[in-house]
Amino acid sequence: MYAFVAPGQGAQTPGMLAGWLRDPEYAERLRAWSDAADVDLLHLGGKATAAEITRTDHAQPLLVAAGLLAYEALGPAWPGGQLVAAGHSVGELTAAVYAGALTPADAVRLAAVRGRAMAAACAETPTSMAAVVGGDEAGVLDRIGELGLYAATFNGPGQIVAAGAVADLERLAAAPPPAAAVKPLPVAGAFHTPYMESARRAVAAAAERTPFLRPTGTLLSNADGTVVSEPDDVRHRLVEQVVRPVRWDLCLATLGRIAPEVTVCLPPARTLAGIYKRQLPTLAVVRVTAPRDLDTVRARLGAAVSRKEDLGHARV
Repeated sequence: MYAFVAPGQGAQTPGMLAGWLRDPEYAERLRAWSDAADVDLLHLGGKATAAEITRTDHAQPLLVAAGLLAYEALGPAWPGGQLVAAGHSVGELTAAVYAGALTPADAVRLAAVRGRAMAAACAETPTSMAAVVGGDEAGVLDRIGELGLYAATFNGPGQIVAAGAVADLERLAAAPPPAAAVKPLPVAGAFHTPYMESARRAVAAAAERTPFLRPTGTLLSNADGTVVSEPDDVRHRLVEQVVRPVRWDLCLATLGRIAPEVTVCLPPARTLAGIYKRQLPTLAVVRVTAPRDLDTVRARLGAAVSRKEDLGHARV
């Protein structure tokens, strides 16, 4: 068994697709996805400024496209039943493709709809997010609740993201929970909270028009870290995660129990790979940042498959 994990918004960096764009085949693939999603992925992944790619409507389809370039490049490098896929927030769309539940074009298209809808929802009320690092989880959650905020993301022990009204986040920063530090995040709004309800409705309408397939690999849900196997359930959970907390901690707990022989962190890999290594230090991780990393991924996946085959032969 091996895993692919895909990052969410905030991981993007300027020029993150520059290496891919030098290959005409990858550039053509991005052009096709750009047409499908009505967004210029070639510009965003190449010469766009940090301010441009920070925009929610740009960042989300860009990140999904980045992970799917690796998918296209690797091709049928794995038997579906041996794969487990998970994605952080919008990265769950990327993971759904790896698990066989969505086509790449549909995933990028949904990411664009999601990004535009969440950007519009952010404009309705001044909201934001802040990372609460450290402290006792129960105490952190109590303080978040006291201030009328939401716990929007659980990245692991001591890593909870609060979201809500800007004024309430300022109160949280001024009087944080005991033994915790509060770090405001440069995001446009309170993602994964009821503030995104209008976005949820827009994503639901787009998802209803999108064909979902039964996963051929193992797909983990952001909602609770469990395996999702029915197409309608995949669709429902991808829609509802717009307003529900990201339980990445539970996804990591499931990955820890599965113990994949190698986990591939999809581009841009740095942030998610760091969280993964802190929470699951005994598991092997390979990062993908550019096309030059693909040979390493192929070698590690090939070795994992060979070991499994060897074990199978040994049992016969």
